[in-house]
Amino acid sequence: MVQKAQKKSIDFTLMISVFILVIIGIIMVFSSSQYYSFYNYDQDSYHFLRRNLIWAFVGIFAMIFTMNFDYKRYRKLAFPAYVLSLVLLVLVLTPLGIELNGAKRWLGVGGLTVMPSEITKICAIIFVSYSLSKRSKDIESFFKGVLPYLFIIALYVGLIILQPNLSTAITIALIIMAMLFVAGMRWLHVILMGAFGAGAVGILILMAPYRMKRFTAFLDPFKYPKDIGYQVIQSLFALGSGGLFGVGLGRSVQNKLYIPEPQNDFIFATIGEELGFIGCVTVMLLFLFLIWRGIRIAIHAPDLFSCLMATGITAMIAIQVMINIAVATSSMPVTGIPLPFISFGGNSLAIFMAAIGILLNISKYTDVGWS
Repeated sequence: MVQKAQKKSIDFTLMISVFILVIIGIIMVFSSSQYYSFYNYDQDSYHFLRRNLIWAFVGIFAMIFTMNFDYKRYRKLAFPAYVLSLVLLVLVLTPLGIELNGAKRWLGVGGLTVMPSEITKICAIIFVSYSLSKRSKDIESFFKGVLPYLFIIALYVGLIILQPNLSTAITIALIIMAMLFVAGMRWLHVILMGAFGAGAVGILILMAPYRMKRFTAFLDPFKYPKDIGYQVIQSLFALGSGGLFGVGLGRSVQNKLYIPEPQNDFIFATIGEELGFIGCVTVMLLFLFLIWRGIRIAIHAPDLFSCLMATGITAMIAIQVMINIAVATSSMPVTGIPLPFISFGGNSLAIFMAAIGILLNISKYTDVGWS
């Protein structure tokens, strides 16, 4: 890693790519939700558009703040962030948690709802980055370097599974594993953790009938067209009918009450239907560019702490993009992971933009260039 203390300009190409994705998200949230919003919110077609615009502006201010907040200060905030994340995950399981569709994943603060698991992602990244940077010499040892983080992963996963929210639990586990790998974890330990994690996920699927049904539907969704395979089939219909250039913005058929809540987890299906293969590829290329810039920032970060934070943020975005698109294309079982910057998600959008602000702040101390 390059040791440089002198500030440079931020990575404007990264910032521009994020703004393009956010603009695409605002357009696609409105396009995919207007009919659903009109039908479910007193004939108000702009319900989700208004809320998404508000959260986008909150996200912009959050990004500006974190972009100008020296990343070195997060060292002092690492442990408080870890405690905060655990407190929020416990609170959501109490009567303070808001239950919706059989899951407790939200906390209500006045008229505002927040999703603690989304806040947990960035808190975990900050804490693990600080902890690993202080214990980097122990990372090759399983008992001194890896086992303590297995306990951290188990604690996070256990609390989130109780909501229940397996997809987010897996996401956080994968983020921490990516950071451990970059910190220098041995390949043998990577393989062992991967095998253990896959086994644990398999057991959790077998233990919950609704998860087992989702897995069964993934194997052959058209065998269950009216229940567990319905969402995936409608998503595939949307993607297939879009062709090369799409049917046109706002002209989707599948988001007219066929795909449940099309502005959320299956928004990529609307992109495919309305903007076609070209639109899907454009969005994926923007994400690939963003991930590449994040990797470059991590590689050229001035110290291990900033390198690991950049790694965690980039991994968080990459993992969620892959899972969301895989679900929409029936490449994995259905799970509730939003598409970063594009899906309607309120505080999720603000947190992702704040995370990008941290990346941009780190980029001030690097010379990423284009090589």
